[in-house]
Amino acid sequence: MKKSALQLARAAYQPKLPKSLRGDVCLKEGAATQSVADREEIKKLFPNTYGMPVLSFEASKKVRIYPAINVGVILSGGQAPGGHNVIAGLFDGLKRMNHDSRLFGFLLGPGGLVDHNYMELTPDIIDDYRNTGGFDIIGSGRTKLEKKEQFDKGLEILKKLDIKALVIIGGDDSNTNACVLAEYYKQINAGVQVIGCPKTIDGDLKNEMIECSFGFDTACKVYSEVIGNIERDCNSAKKYWHFIKLMGRSASHIALECALQTQPNVCLISEEVAAKQQTLDDIVNYIAGIVAARAADGNNFGTVLIPEGLIEFIPAMKKLIAELNDFLAANGDAFAAVERSQQIKYIVEHLSPENASIYSSLPETVARQLTLDRDPHGNVQVSLIETEKLLAEMVGRRLAAMKAEGKYVGKFSPQTHFFGYEGRCAAPSNFDADYCYSLGYTAALLIGEGKTGYMSSIRCTTRPAAEWIAGGVPVTMMMNMERRHGEMKPVIQKALVELDGVPFKYFAAHRERWARETSFIYPGPIQYFGPSEVCDRTTETLRLEHE
Repeated sequence: MKKSALQLARAAYQPKLPKSLRGDVCLKEGAATQSVADREEIKKLFPNTYGMPVLSFEASKKVRIYPAINVGVILSGGQAPGGHNVIAGLFDGLKRMNHDSRLFGFLLGPGGLVDHNYMELTPDIIDDYRNTGGFDIIGSGRTKLEKKEQFDKGLEILKKLDIKALVIIGGDDSNTNACVLAEYYKQINAGVQVIGCPKTIDGDLKNEMIECSFGFDTACKVYSEVIGNIERDCNSAKKYWHFIKLMGRSASHIALECALQTQPNVCLISEEVAAKQQTLDDIVNYIAGIVAARAADGNNFGTVLIPEGLIEFIPAMKKLIAELNDFLAANGDAFAAVERSQQIKYIVEHLSPENASIYSSLPETVARQLTLDRDPHGNVQVSLIETEKLLAEMVGRRLAAMKAEGKYVGKFSPQTHFFGYEGRCAAPSNFDADYCYSLGYTAALLIGEGKTGYMSSIRCTTRPAAEWIAGGVPVTMMMNMERRHGEMKPVIQKALVELDGVPFKYFAAHRERWARETSFIYPGPIQYFGPSEVCDRTTETLRLEHE
């Protein structure tokens, strides 16, 4: 297979490891832990894996002998830059502990475990994927591991291959499934450990012990490069307003980070919209006011960043979507049987009066997008809702009304974009290449220590990689109860943008000036070679959080 010049150069890159992991290690245990909320319910559901201590690895002079072990690995959910390096780090860690250890990859996600589709990962295969983007080494999938039959079916192939540990690389839902699987295998004494690794470009799998999910750094740099290019284009042509939707269904971390990197005229933060109980009209008026103010200065151009999940954070829309989710979960087959021309009417007739009124007022395209097939977790697929086009159209109407009132004198020419898949499989930045390799290596050590129900953790990530702290966090520590498919389920609590956090406060302190002035920053492409301050820099979010 022919490779690009960058692929060939990156193949030679040796990811940096924390100093504590470069030789023999010893394990340090912290205090017992509790879940972030709903403690009695979580403890009752996870009696075998609840309350375990936080772990950290330290350098040791004592040589440790590890037995050979067979390990399985799964890539679960959407792709994120660095997944291949997690597997490479896991492979190298296992081989360093005992050269006879073997690694098996289950194909196309959790479904590969259930359906017994797998391949052994050998040195030649691993070497071909080091420091590359994508999940194509074994593929990914969104099969949800939640039923006893699936667990038992998976156990059959694990026993056949003599696999004693399973590493699940995924986001909050995938790691929740990993925790459920760990609990079940512990309960029945299956002899199989389960370890998770924190993946999602959305950045919403984070807490005091998981400083960031892998892929967030690279994806935000990819998006920021393109946003910067668009900013430079509109500053050159001086006649377009660009409405740019960015990935981030449940949180606005990507939008905020890209705003910090590029300084657009407008960036909407879903969590702020919810906190201020803003309506769709409030948002439209806010954007229109900034467009009008810039037009008064002779600037009929600008950029607007929109988080993918914005519509779910508008309080009235959130209530509507929640009722729609529950209704379609219970009546999906009946709805599918209704003629397309009658589907909206059918929905309206079965909603509460308040939500029926809101649903009826929506443009037909948006109304239909809200009833499309749910994702495997029962949520509306917000990436299919064209919020950027909705806002551009509504802002245009508002500006036309303002012009008729003599309150707007400019010209409004909108362009719309959605940046999503472009960032999911990029070649990982140096940060993600290093971070992911360390996560995988740490997962191997957690397996070597016989741990289960843990997530691999790398902390102090704003320091040089040599000073990072590696360890493990009990997954139950991050869990709470949430409504899914109409039922209360244990899930990892999503981390939203904190409005009292330093990154948002910095943004809020500067956005008024960015709105009126043209203060664009042009980050340019990811740099892999050169000065450390250019190549190894973290996200602005991490920098501000730790400063």
